[in-house]
Amino acid sequence: MTTRTESHEDAMSTPTLAPHQDAPTGHKTDESRVGAGLFDPKQLLKSLPEAVRKLDPRVMVKSPVMFVVLVGSILTTAFSFKDPGDWFGWTISAWLWLTVIFANLAEAVAEGRGKAQADTLRKAKTDTVARRLVDGAEEQVPGTTLTIGDLVVCEAGDIIPGDGDVVEGVASVDESAITGESAPVIRESGGDRSAVTGGTKVLSDRIVIQITTKPGETFIDRMIGLVEGAARQKTPNEIALNILLASLTVVFLLACATLPPFADYAGTHLTMVVLVALLVCLIPTTIGALLSAIGIAGMDRLVQRNVLAMSGRAVEAAGDVSTLLLDKTGTITLGNRQAAEFVPVRGTTEAEVADAAQLSSLADETPEGRSVVVLAKERYGLRERHQGELEHAEWIAFTAQSRMSGVDMDGRRIRKGATASVITWVREQGGEVGADAQELTDRIAAAGGTPLLVAVQDGRGARVLGVIHLKDVVKEGMRERFEELRRMGIKTVMITGDNPLTAKAIAEEAGVDDFLAEATPEDKMALIKREQAGGKLVAMTGDGTNDAPALAQADVGVAMNTGTSAAKEAGNMVDLDSNPTKLIEIVEIGKQLLITRGALTTFSIANDVAKYFAIIPALFAAVYPGLDKLNIMRLSSPDSAILSAVIFNALIIIALVPLSLKGVQYRPMSADKMLRRNLGLYGIGGLIAPFIGIKLIDLLISLIPGIG
Repeated sequence: MTTRTESHEDAMSTPTLAPHQDAPTGHKTDESRVGAGLFDPKQLLKSLPEAVRKLDPRVMVKSPVMFVVLVGSILTTAFSFKDPGDWFGWTISAWLWLTVIFANLAEAVAEGRGKAQADTLRKAKTDTVARRLVDGAEEQVPGTTLTIGDLVVCEAGDIIPGDGDVVEGVASVDESAITGESAPVIRESGGDRSAVTGGTKVLSDRIVIQITTKPGETFIDRMIGLVEGAARQKTPNEIALNILLASLTVVFLLACATLPPFADYAGTHLTMVVLVALLVCLIPTTIGALLSAIGIAGMDRLVQRNVLAMSGRAVEAAGDVSTLLLDKTGTITLGNRQAAEFVPVRGTTEAEVADAAQLSSLADETPEGRSVVVLAKERYGLRERHQGELEHAEWIAFTAQSRMSGVDMDGRRIRKGATASVITWVREQGGEVGADAQELTDRIAAAGGTPLLVAVQDGRGARVLGVIHLKDVVKEGMRERFEELRRMGIKTVMITGDNPLTAKAIAEEAGVDDFLAEATPEDKMALIKREQAGGKLVAMTGDGTNDAPALAQADVGVAMNTGTSAAKEAGNMVDLDSNPTKLIEIVEIGKQLLITRGALTTFSIANDVAKYFAIIPALFAAVYPGLDKLNIMRLSSPDSAILSAVIFNALIIIALVPLSLKGVQYRPMSADKMLRRNLGLYGIGGLIAPFIGIKLIDLLISLIPGIG
């Protein structure tokens, strides 16, 4: 969010790049991206070898719950070898091993999608020959030898050898290897579009780049590591949940350890195989198996939308964000002020204003100037005219110094431009500016628009003809999006360089909760710190060097890929499409991650309660007839009850893999309503599903001769 002052005093700015040159060429659906399939059988088969490799205890120990299951699998297998004819032991062992493999498979599938994306990125990472500048002369060196501060030259057809900033020239660059977009983007020196990425291709012109990263630490290197999961660390929320799951596992381990003497006292006997099966069914294996996959999939969903999260912590923080700082220009509004109407002063007609505005805008090549010509033609039917058609006309081109454009022809001098500039010009020509002209400009400014005056000097003297209303158009659907955020409990703040009057009008039209006008980098920092002091998490977007302090301070700082290296280094996310409105999607993805984790945790714990009712009564009902009242499923036998529970325990993991990868659908609602929904759907669902599943499996087992 580069700070700009957009009051009507500087409405006519220097010519800028076309607004569309960094915009995506079209909407990209998830289906068009690598690894977007949610439950592709081919992906499962491809990930199976990795799932087996993850059986390494050094890997498994990172997940305490599944490590216990692995140890249990080894123990039951060892005891089964002592009694090769024990079909029950071998069957339990087989399903315990499948439980571990299914858990690893969920993580491997999630990682596999990231690795597929990484393979695509590696194609862009090539060892190129760089044209390094030394004392003004060029020398060819391997791109891998470049160091921070080196200057390299790139021309049309060259692959940019490393990350850096353009310090000289302007060029069209193909970034499709990074963003997936085929449309080229403009990179130029001295602005917020100066950053370039190694591995991208220069399509036109010549630029000089100053290298800003070491070999092996480029943006693509970081992307590859992150999407592969190699650099992914567990988030605080994930660590806390792991501790909880480990604690529950220890509790159930101690509880199961007390059962053998209890069984001996009751006159029955529990084998090690039965104890291990019971333990595995009672500990929260479902969420323990899917926890890592949920976290990886959350980051993967961002990658699918071309957002690179530098850490899982940032994704989680996005889910807890309560304040969003949004730049006005290009985020809330379209970013280009368009001529909306011609307003005449008293004694003048709209047609006169339109004619003079069109003529005086032919020498204005800014987007605002072109929109005036278009409005005059479309709304007032004025024939499109060009400078070459008018003989003996002297054209006054727009400049940043004069802030006016115009034409001298046929005894008339016409000017159009910023209010103060045109008023000064009229008075210099001996004319006076009527009070109604000032009233019109104030009214337009109060409505959130930018007024430009149109004046003429002819036989009647110098005078103002009317006002052009330039309007910064609010994007369609923004009010509805902000209403959704409000239902999430998120406060939206518009950041703008406009004066307070204009900012207030646009904020009301867009439907944001608050605004910060005439914003400076210090103002942004102060606002973020005030919100954080109140216990809120803050997210913001930015692209300029002056945004870097605020991006670093924000809990979720989303830097635009088109921005400076300083901005990208300061943020904890980078939007490769450079679409500031994506911040809203990022928040939704973060919330979806947290909700998915909470929903599946609820489901898993509810599952364990149901499995308790399935196994314990079946084991001890014969010794303690009173427990038979709890045997509501009427399972065939104790062996069938245990085996059915173990099989269900394994199958439910693989059944929930698609949900863990896709995520639970998020709908804006209050926290208490969301809690009731999750408890109702995943809590009650988690209780009912095992009763139905275990009973069905028991019925199938009972049909097998010699088992039921």
